[in-house]
Amino acid sequence: QVQLVESGGGLVQAGGSLRLSCAASGIAFSIKNMGWYRQAPGKRRELVATITPTGRATNYADSVKGRFAVSRDNAKTTLYLQMNSLKPEDTAVYYCNSVLADSNDYWGQGTQVTVSS
Repeated sequence: QVQLVESGGGLVQAGGSLRLSCAASGIAFSIKNMGWYRQAPGKRRELVATITPTGRATNYADSVKGRFAVSRDNAKTTLYLQMNSLKPEDTAVYYCNSVLADSNDYWGQGTQVTVSS
């Protein structure tokens, strides 16, 4: 049974930092390209960061490049997202999943990130 449990969100002032975690189980975590997604109110879910199975390669949406860093610990089947220099437009619910996931797949409950100006 697949489980993705995101945590680490919260309320932070603009310019602040947060570190998100995603504990995965029931999936072949260590061989999957994983990603962090976010969905702001009234907007579609967007992919903001991806990482290859070994962690050697990462990619970021232009909107977060230089501020966010994705990493993983395959031994702990956990994905991380370090978010620095946060902006109000980063406010969203953040999710982790495989980069191949679509709306028909399982999604965790997400973790809310709110950045105040």
